[in-house]
Amino acid sequence: MKPRLSNQRNHALTLVEVLVVIVVLAVLVAMLLPALAIAQKKALFISCNGNLKEIGLSFKIWEGDHTNLYPMSISTNFGGTLEYVPTSEVFRHFQVMSNELSTPKILICPADVRHAAKDFGSAFSNTNISYFIGVDAVEPEPPRYLSAQMFLSGDDNFAINGVSVKSELLEVSTNMTVTWTAARHKFIGNIGLADGSVQQITTTNLQQAIQATGIATNRLAIP
Repeated sequence: MKPRLSNQRNHALTLVEVLVVIVVLAVLVAMLLPALAIAQKKALFISCNGNLKEIGLSFKIWEGDHTNLYPMSISTNFGGTLEYVPTSEVFRHFQVMSNELSTPKILICPADVRHAAKDFGSAFSNTNISYFIGVDAVEPEPPRYLSAQMFLSGDDNFAINGVSVKSELLEVSTNMTVTWTAARHKFIGNIGLADGSVQQITTTNLQQAIQATGIATNRLAIP
């Protein structure tokens, strides 16, 4: 018995058909990439915002156990970091809150090139931190409600009069031109306030936020 031959034959794609498929795929990828990039940037921004909320909560817990003052206002003799304020050792202010912070991972913005430390031990330093500290911030409670808008922490990629800041105790007055750099969030930044909230601030609104702190000079410890 002879095998029955099928009238159907398998045809390979022609060169033209292959090229059409490639072009269609390329168009789809080109359309999706911008949307994916935007989604990724938004995710990084939200994650950074969450880090600062956790940092703010850590400050809140710490000051609740230390006469309602943040570590920058308490002497090292009593467990604070007051003596480190004039120095460039910004990491000390976070290190003293190691129990409250739990992990150094939240001190690194996911859009930053720096890397988180493994722990808060001897290897922990400014290179493991993405956020500044407002060393004059105080807990906003009666009769200090005006302090609620003071800067407690935030992204440290500032530029003053067009020059990117470096590791230092930065004194920012209201007559300075303060902007975000293009690093991380493209001229937008997160700032944690003394009341525990976190604001997303554009370069345009940054100057207004500085004025809203209620103090003539904002001292920011830049890691």
